[in-house]
Amino acid sequence: MPRTTSSPPTADSDVPATPAGAEAPAVTADSALAHGLKQRHLSMIALGGVIGAGLFVGSGAGIASAGPSIVLAYAISGLLVMFVMRMLGEMSAANPVSGSFSVHAERAIGPWAGFTAGWAFWVLLCVAVGLEGIGAAHIVTGWLPGTPEWAWVGLFMVLFLTTNLTAVKNFGEFEFWFAALKVAAITLFLVLGVLAILGVLPGTTAPGDANLRGDGGFLPHGANGFIIGLLASVFAYGGLETVTIAAAESENPVRGVAKAVRTAMWRIALFYVGSMAVVVTLVPWDDPKVATVGPFYATLDHLGISGAAEIMNVVILIALLSAMNANIYGASRMACSLVARGQGPKRLGRVTSGVPRTAVLVSSAFGFLCVLLSYWRPDDVFPWLLNMIGAVILVVWIFIAVSQLLLRRRLERESPEKLVVRMWLFPVGTLLALAAMAGIFALMLRQPDTRDQLLATGALTVVLSVIGGVRQRRAGAVKN
Repeated sequence: MPRTTSSPPTADSDVPATPAGAEAPAVTADSALAHGLKQRHLSMIALGGVIGAGLFVGSGAGIASAGPSIVLAYAISGLLVMFVMRMLGEMSAANPVSGSFSVHAERAIGPWAGFTAGWAFWVLLCVAVGLEGIGAAHIVTGWLPGTPEWAWVGLFMVLFLTTNLTAVKNFGEFEFWFAALKVAAITLFLVLGVLAILGVLPGTTAPGDANLRGDGGFLPHGANGFIIGLLASVFAYGGLETVTIAAAESENPVRGVAKAVRTAMWRIALFYVGSMAVVVTLVPWDDPKVATVGPFYATLDHLGISGAAEIMNVVILIALLSAMNANIYGASRMACSLVARGQGPKRLGRVTSGVPRTAVLVSSAFGFLCVLLSYWRPDDVFPWLLNMIGAVILVVWIFIAVSQLLLRRRLERESPEKLVVRMWLFPVGTLLALAAMAGIFALMLRQPDTRDQLLATGALTVVLSVIGGVRQRRAGAVKN
């Protein structure tokens, strides 16, 4: 393939900044990007994006706080996620672009909103790349003691830089097989769990509802414990946005994102709510292993599955590596889209052979810097970074909901044929989702740990909003 280079349009050329509430220009970075993702890639990205280490490991803390009511917590937060996914799917099917919700926010609310949502999400993904690299390296050093964690993180970075710097189909293939392995693992877990609950798995007896009623009952720590579990479940669902970013580089973006969104709905409920129900039915919620080594390991160990710890370590390693790969991809495409709309440094949007290679390199470098900060400044800068991204996903969801609320009316009036996917119970469903997000913010303020995250994320959002607002006013003054 011949080497070709193109610089995306900027605010100073083809894509002038747009006043608040006005339609953003249709020109994006997507015309320069390759279109090498197939429907099977999108379907697996949609599935794999919501199956991460947060489910396999992080859910243990939620179970320890909420007890059996964690099933209800995941069901409630899962319903909210389905609503968010539906809203995002509606807008992305109507306008499939690599900037996803950032572009939708710009079109609906104004350039400052697209700037804020896009760069906040970019920071979230880059820091997450570092965290996932650290987690994956920790598992490998457990197998190979004495090897430095930072070296393994560096190796993983090189691997995924290679996949993301080449044709997008390479990213798609990696994610397809990563997601397939995760789906296979959790499906096998659910099958074994159901057989054990029915008492037909060799060596097991049906537990009935003893673990659901015992040791304090369904709500062992009362409403406060349930709230902690609910907050933990909300943030375990992060990652669903990647499929709408990837859809812009698929062979048929509209059909691809519509199908991926629709098929992901029931699987979210099955994988998350189903797995939590299996865990708390089979294992006492206060079993120390649930919180320390993870609920999936505790369940497999309870069932007498030999090598349960190593099995789960492999699954978690795959989940972490998959998330690293997807987050480098998502961060690079979001940065490229922002630059194409004149909302970032021009060099960051350079596209070569259909790939935004500079954005891939910069996003990965920022992620690796976060890894180094975990060693250099573990007591001040690194915790501050973690708090700063703690509630970013909720901020993004609010932008999605507000954008959908505004754009839906515009689409019905101007281009009803583009409504391939429709939000349920509009506008009531959207308003209920916004109310639920406001309620989650209120609950976060009640808890000391999450309060710090909320305040740090709020500070980041305010800073980005101010910068975006100033840029928007300057661009408007130049235009006038």
